[in-house]
Amino acid sequence: MIDKIYDDLNKCINDVFNACSNYACEGVEQNIGGPFGAGIIRKIDNKYKIICIERNTVIYSKDATCHAEINAIKAASKLLNKCFLDDCILVTSAKSCPMCLSAACWAKIPVIYYSQSYDNATSSGFKDNSISEYIKGNNDKLIQEVQIKNEECIRPFKIWNEKQDKICY
Repeated sequence: MIDKIYDDLNKCINDVFNACSNYACEGVEQNIGGPFGAGIIRKIDNKYKIICIERNTVIYSKDATCHAEINAIKAASKLLNKCFLDDCILVTSAKSCPMCLSAACWAKIPVIYYSQSYDNATSSGFKDNSISEYIKGNNDKLIQEVQIKNEECIRPFKIWNEKQDKICY
């Protein structure tokens, strides 16, 4: 499947959904991570190629950021040897949490296809919806944010702003 070139985007997306679901099920059964899978599809001359299929590995890695989408973005970036995936599509078994959505934005992925809503994640004990509500300003009990000004912390920004050969992202 990874080496296959698709003419039909919908067929490619459905194959990714199926592979993500199978890989996520295996991960849940083996206590590797939560019930989430993600894949990256690359568009090449009006055709589509699956770059990678990943799953949530939070439990195995003991790293709360190892969501399927983050793992897929990292794997695709490494395989394609680039940090921006603006010619790619993210396909996920469930709506991306705010962290994963932000990662997709930082990677310049233009579109995400997902299957299941936040309702499924929330009813399964995940806090995707409460984090989303916090970001919208509707849930001030989730976490406390405190700003403490320190002038030393502006120095890296000054260096960045003066850098002539920086790669903007």
